[in-house]
Amino acid sequence: MTAAAAPGRAAAGPAVILVGPPGSGKTTVGTLLARRLGLAFRDTDADVERTAGKPIPDIFLADGEEAFRELEAAAVRTALAEHPGVLSLGGGAVLRPATRALLAGQPVVFLDVELADAVRRVGLDVPRPLLAVNPRQQWRTLMEQRRPLYTEVARAVVATSGRTPEEAAEAVLDALELKQ
Repeated sequence: MTAAAAPGRAAAGPAVILVGPPGSGKTTVGTLLARRLGLAFRDTDADVERTAGKPIPDIFLADGEEAFRELEAAAVRTALAEHPGVLSLGGGAVLRPATRALLAGQPVVFLDVELADAVRRVGLDVPRPLLAVNPRQQWRTLMEQRRPLYTEVARAVVATSGRTPEEAAEAVLDALELKQ
């Protein structure tokens, strides 16, 4: 895919940045958006794993959450500076004030999801370090902490519950007025 700018926008920075919790559809919707816009898709979680040379759960176990957050912050800074396509941020990327400051004024969309849909989409039995014990309650707690941060950085909020990935992608395009 080319990394051309979306219609009607300058080439500086990502065309779309997706934030949200696990199971909100960031990767699936992001991939569809990239295809629709003729842009590349990038996921900062994949960048972190590539840099560390190991999966995120292994980073948490071997190096700790703080080491992971440092890698995550660096991945977000780099991607914001160099990626003109569709960008998906890890669920906790918004925790750092410096990252939220970098997202100010950017085309950020918070993909909001209800717990039941998140469970159905990713299951809460997959290896997610912060959801290891009592995953449903942990997910609720994470959302209580993160929802205000997601909404703080978002230009738009798109609910993905009850929507197909295609419908969610269409809603993102509508919200950012990126219709072709």
